[in-house]
Amino acid sequence: MKKRLGQAAKTRSRTGRTMLLLGCALLLIVLTACGGGSDSTTNGANQTATTNSATNGSNQAANAGGATNAGEAGVSPSPSPAAESSEFKKIKTVSGEIEVPVNPKRIVAEEYLGSLIPLGVIPVGAPGLTLQNLYFKDALKGVADTGTYGKMNLEKIVELNPDLILSSSSDNYAQLSKIAPTVVVPYGNLKNAHEELTYFGELLGKQEEAEAWLKNYDARIAAAKERVDKAVPAGASFSILEIADKTIYTYGDNFGRGGQPIYQALGRKPPAKVAGVIMEKQWAELSQEMVAEYAGDYLIITSNSRTLEELNKDPLWSTLPAFKNGKVYVWKEERSWYYDPIAVLSQTEELANWLAPAN
Repeated sequence: MKKRLGQAAKTRSRTGRTMLLLGCALLLIVLTACGGGSDSTTNGANQTATTNSATNGSNQAANAGGATNAGEAGVSPSPSPAAESSEFKKIKTVSGEIEVPVNPKRIVAEEYLGSLIPLGVIPVGAPGLTLQNLYFKDALKGVADTGTYGKMNLEKIVELNPDLILSSSSDNYAQLSKIAPTVVVPYGNLKNAHEELTYFGELLGKQEEAEAWLKNYDARIAAAKERVDKAVPAGASFSILEIADKTIYTYGDNFGRGGQPIYQALGRKPPAKVAGVIMEKQWAELSQEMVAEYAGDYLIITSNSRTLEELNKDPLWSTLPAFKNGKVYVWKEERSWYYDPIAVLSQTEELANWLAPAN
């Protein structure tokens, strides 16, 4: 797979200069007697073509890898990508022990963008959905779209000439690892912002950046939690729900939709009688009859199709205590789906403003 994709990438990236060199090589073949001399000339032309192809591919990917500052996320973009690192280190992963660059310069990240950006690391490629993350998309302008989760565009990745690939799935590890060292960190293995930033800080040699970002993160989370603790009764229960087209879901503390900020950052709890189910499986599909059982004193609801005003007129929802008491927060998927450290920090402060509005 790597060989075939590599050939395709070379073919696309050849320039007029390469074609001229090949033309010269053909002319020399005609003028030179058959034998070792013609072979030597042809090999030299092929080596030159390969060198030019690699250089052009590198320059194209470098141009695609520029990014802007991510604003309040506190981002310091990395310098322009340089040549591959000549130093490597061994690390243990779910795929076994592998060698990775000590200072990778050209990272393709299927996942974990929200942990790279705080470290000042901007990848050269990432999935399109990640590039749309409203919490940091401005920092990723110019980063190449490498497809979708689990179905990354291998040809595009080859063109980007990465020296490290990050993924949350082992499904395409065999193909990706032929392109560049590939580190797989399965979704859910890193439970919170501290685990993510610490892990990637060590992997990328950015420990100081990780510590500095987490110090600021902790201070802002603590301030938000203090406000909420003063405004919300300690024993009040919280539920994380999603209303899809014809389905209702509930979520735990590590599955997006507000679970990380509510249950982790702000330390709130789901209804006691269903807490075990929610936290162990992290999600559950609910029938309409089950909604009342899973509904807490406060409801955080994700819906792209229903508004708070509409739900207040629906008998299924309007009869719940949280609706009667005005303790419901409805937001769109684009604000609630993401669960990276940058998103969690913003979501925590957003929810804190709702739970404990400033006077």
